[in-house]
Amino acid sequence: MFRRLSNCHNVADMRLLAKQRLPGPIFHYIDGAADDELTYRRNSAAFDDCDLVPNVLAGVEDVDMSVTVMGQKLAMPVFCSPTALQRLFHHDGERAVARAAEKFGTLFGVSSLGTVSLAEIGEMIATPKMFQFYFHKDRGLNDAMLERAKEAKFDVLTLTVDTITGGNRERDLHTGFTSPPRLTLKSLFSFMAHPAWALNYFTHEKFELAELKDHVSEGSNIAVSVGDYFSTMLDQSMDWADAEALRAKWGGQFCLKGIMSVADAKKAVDIGATAIMVSNHGGRQLDGSRSPFDQIAEITDAVGNQIEVILDGGVRRGTHVLKALAAGATAVSGGRMYLYALAAAGQPGVERALGNLRTEIERDMKLLGIKQIADLNRDMLRYR
Repeated sequence: MFRRLSNCHNVADMRLLAKQRLPGPIFHYIDGAADDELTYRRNSAAFDDCDLVPNVLAGVEDVDMSVTVMGQKLAMPVFCSPTALQRLFHHDGERAVARAAEKFGTLFGVSSLGTVSLAEIGEMIATPKMFQFYFHKDRGLNDAMLERAKEAKFDVLTLTVDTITGGNRERDLHTGFTSPPRLTLKSLFSFMAHPAWALNYFTHEKFELAELKDHVSEGSNIAVSVGDYFSTMLDQSMDWADAEALRAKWGGQFCLKGIMSVADAKKAVDIGATAIMVSNHGGRQLDGSRSPFDQIAEITDAVGNQIEVILDGGVRRGTHVLKALAAGATAVSGGRMYLYALAAAGQPGVERALGNLRTEIERDMKLLGIKQIADLNRDMLRYR
């Protein structure tokens, strides 16, 4: 069945359109996860184990879905988590996501493995921006990325802490996915079967990792899998002292992405982090780990009055967002929820994905009987 953007009413629809438009190795890079992908599936399924209990006759003609997170006022309680390699999925890449996020008044996260420079993104949009930081063995590279994020006036620095080595992403092993794409007999047919993608990829600016290309060739000029990049280029000796030193160098809003335990959440408070993102990297690292939603209540009970807690991962519906907020999260973020849309249709796709979510959140707030996000509470949740 041939799908169009106008027929995409949810994340699942966007996923099917992305699958239709992308070569197999690239689609499966977005869609895949580690080992048996148990955690990936659990990230969304966890929301199914929790029911909402609505109130009625609440006078909900006008609702306010805005939140303030990490010092930034967002028009909706969900934002675009930082994700890598975006110009592989659509030739506009981060430019498309940045403009869409600005249109919806929400935060846009840019990855260290991004394909558009921080300087360009900084000049492009005035809405809140997060730079996601991978701690490399090359300390000169680390310092350079930090300074460029400051110069581009990014609002938040987020250190990813769950990629101390690469996850076992078996779909990528089967398809031979690398950055940049490596043509093999196995992958050539899939690329040839998607000529529109190939035309855009080869006729637009050369693919590169914008913040890394002057320091390392891997990922820009030398094809490498993301798992191998993590295992060989990132500093496996990184510890809490390194995270605290990075926070001090940054001097502003500082977040740790990949916190999953109460013990680590408390350590994040101790080093002066502004926020944590409760995340398992979309199920792409440690398979068999808990889902963010399974952990959000106990983490917010432990540290929610000392640090902002963001749920990252598994979000597919407005009700997922509201369940996370009712459980205690300050805000919610996700990657695949907009990456499928980017791959499907560029900026219009991302705008439609964010618009779908915003419409769902507004409608579901009214059906729950709440006028503002602060009205959400655990009395509205029942766990099976």
